[in-house]
Amino acid sequence: MNIANPSQVARGYPHELSGAMLPRTMIAMALSTEPDILLAGEPTAALDVTIQAQVLKPMRHPRERVGTANLLLAHDLAGIVEVAGRVCGMYAGQIVEQAPVRDLFRRPRHPCTQGLLGSLPRVDEPGRQLRSITGSVPDLIHPPTGGRFHPRGPHAMRACKGERPPMTDEGAAHTVACYLYHGPRVGG
Repeated sequence: MNIANPSQVARGYPHELSGAMLPRTMIAMALSTEPDILLAGEPTAALDVTIQAQVLKPMRHPRERVGTANLLLAHDLAGIVEVAGRVCGMYAGQIVEQAPVRDLFRRPRHPCTQGLLGSLPRVDEPGRQLRSITGSVPDLIHPPTGGRFHPRGPHAMRACKGERPPMTDEGAAHTVACYLYHGPRVGG
């Protein structure tokens, strides 16, 4: 982990750690037990890219060395690319797309995933206009019927408002829950 003054940090209290040191220390503690699974919620939130790399780097090594599975709950798509092999895209508490991480970034299928990736700046397309997802996040106490993204979906159709779309197999271990796709249903 390369924590400066590790013995001093070990004797300190959590409130004495910097905002960058706290997640690094917590991840180091978690990884020291060589767990089967590491669950991290927003491990790089509000950290600059240099510190993000320091936080994420140690998460890759146990996966390679002892088979630790990383489960990240994050909005940071760049961080997900660094440590994940597969990704599940969620919207309003429901999984809407699953794929190997590289496939999802190369060819997102669900309109929500397309919207998220379309809102990110890209080094390979410097003049590209960034897009935003229209509308607002739904009230999860009273979520929309059908596909939860339909009030914001640019391609929403009548079926989207009725029943929740089934998860379909769209090839290469890529599944999506959207009426725009018609592959075989997953799990039934």
